[in-house]
Amino acid sequence: MKLQVLGCHGGELPTCRSTCFLVDDVLALDAGALTGTLSLDQLCKVDDILVGHSHFDHVKDLPLLADLVIGRRDKPVTIHASRECAKALRENMFNNSLWPDFTRIPTRNKPVLAIKTFRAGSTFQVGPYTVKSVPVSHPVESCAFIISDGKTSLAMSGDTGPTDKLWKALNATKNLKALLLEASFPNSLQALADISGHLTPATVGSELRKFDRNGAQVMLYHLKPAFVTQLKKELALLPVNVLELGETFQF
Repeated sequence: MKLQVLGCHGGELPTCRSTCFLVDDVLALDAGALTGTLSLDQLCKVDDILVGHSHFDHVKDLPLLADLVIGRRDKPVTIHASRECAKALRENMFNNSLWPDFTRIPTRNKPVLAIKTFRAGSTFQVGPYTVKSVPVSHPVESCAFIISDGKTSLAMSGDTGPTDKLWKALNATKNLKALLLEASFPNSLQALADISGHLTPATVGSELRKFDRNGAQVMLYHLKPAFVTQLKKELALLPVNVLELGETFQF
């Protein structure tokens, strides 16, 4: 399983890109840095996008992607979203006001995009991958994902504050090679992290005590651009790696 880091920050600046990972060139995890990173040919190869929740920095490239690949694919790009997230995308993004409804363009039978819903907590199939969704702690419905190709498992926490369901699911996962875990704010902003449903280095440390790693790598992402330097200093004391743009891993 190949993992490319297209975006690993909780926002954008010239040196930072919003959350987006690419698995085996065909499966995107969130859509915060697709169109600003991949070539047109690479974008056309993306068949499925797993969206953890509806907040803008995780879905912002979906409209531009649709506009770029129209007429270049034989089948729609499938967006997999929880029921609440799918509802938000339909009502607030692809609503023919903010952006055209590319789930019906060019025709209802052959659209550019298809939104496929799942129930938070369910397990479903995406191409060759089995995906387990796990509800986590965030102001809107947010899901972690545990993705398996039958030999290797990879997990992504999604935006979350302290949680128990995720660690229980991870501890029961076979062949887990890596966990992509969010860390958004420095310890000095713990109150803000708690209110907004995010982790700090302090809560990352306490959460990891719930995790039976069994050799799995813990890779941190979603660092807020304004606090990257401070966060890296605070996270240096933990047994984790902070992801960087452009990195590629083979599991």
